Parts: sequence; C-alpha cells; structure tokens
Amino acid sequence: MVEILVYTRTAEYRHASIPRAVEVLGELGFAVRHTEDPDEFAGALGARPRAVVFLSTSGEVLTDAGREGLAAYVDGGGGFVGVHAAACTEYGWPYFGELLGARFAGHPAYQPGRVLVADRSHPATRHLPSVWECTDEWYDFDADPARDPAVRVLARADESSYSGARTGPAHPLIWCRSQGAGRVFYTSLGHASSAYEDPAFRTHLAAAVTWAARVDS
Repeated sequence: MVEILVYTRTAEYRHASIPRAVEVLGELGFAVRHTEDPDEFAGALGARPRAVVFLSTSGEVLTDAGREGLAAYVDGGGGFVGVHAAACTEYGWPYFGELLGARFAGHPAYQPGRVLVADRSHPATRHLPSVWECTDEWYDFDADPARDPAVRVLARADESSYSGARTGPAHPLIWCRSQGAGRVFYTSLGHASSAYEDPAFRTHLAAAVTWAARVDS
C-alpha cells in the first residue's frame, strides 16, 4: 500500500469538503497519514512518505522546519500533489510558488463549466473525455505555469462555458512538472464534497497521487 502524508491545515478559508476528501484518499487504497499540525507534518517528512498531498490548505501553514523539510523532500525525489486551495498557500514562501508554478488569483461563483483536456497521455487524464463537464470554482491564476518548459499543462478551462473568468484563453487547471528529482502535480478542481463522489474525479485524484509517488507504471 502506498503511504502518503496528507496535510490539511488552513490559516485562511477552510473548505467543507476536507474531511470527505481525506476519507476518499483512504477509500482509493492509500495508507493515509493525515495531520493539520505543522510540527507533526515536519517530523513526518522524515519517514519519507511516497507522496505528500496538500489538500485544500490555505494561508501560511508551515513552520521554518516544515518548509526546509518539504523542499528537501521534493528536491530529493519525493512526490507532491496540490489539490484545489493548495494554490492559496504559503504566499510568503517563494519556493512554494515555484513548486506549484502558479498561484491562486480569485474565482467566480461555483458553477458548471467545461474542462478542455489537452493531454490525455498522462495517467491522471487518460480516462477523461476531451471535453469534461463538471461543476467547480474555476480558479484564476496569476501566471501560466507553461511559461516553464518543464511544465505539462494537462487541462485548461473553457472560459466561454461559465461566467466570471479572468485568466484568459490559455487558462490552466491541471498540470504537472518535475522539481529537482521529485514530481509535482496540481489540480485546481475539488472544491465541493460532491467532487469526491464523482468516479471521474476520484480516478483523476488517485492517478495524480500514484504518478507523483512513481507507482504509475
């Protein structure tokens, strides 16, 4: 069983979906160590979990030891998965912005829209249709992560399919990249508890974690 460290500390907005999302990761077959304690998180990195998941974290959630430990973990070959509000996290730590590749810059109302799947060769998107209709918050970002040639943008938002978009036509939603010897995956989806009951999203999430943990092949 793949051991993962799931961190859900929130210093700003807290998503009501967090408890169900943690349960679902266990249902998907992962051995989940879950914490919201920054000291416990920093210590748990020493056990070298197969992947670290920041699950709708928000605000400044790490100690200096946690920041140092997370950077060493990922650069040394660990896997990192950011889900939804992970992009609203650690604005004061430049490394974390570089790790994700973009930061949250707002969102319109929760509403239906269309995800345009650009790369179906990745394990986390190969099961999806080229146009995936779902309901979420449709995060806007402060930059296009694809400015870094090492980033693979796997899916973008169809901004014509919902109201209030502000990112532009090249609107990233899901992407992955390498960081040092590690793997990084980010999905902006997963706002509501209902997302974690959707078979397509559950498969997407499971494949993202196994890819980051290097057990995808």
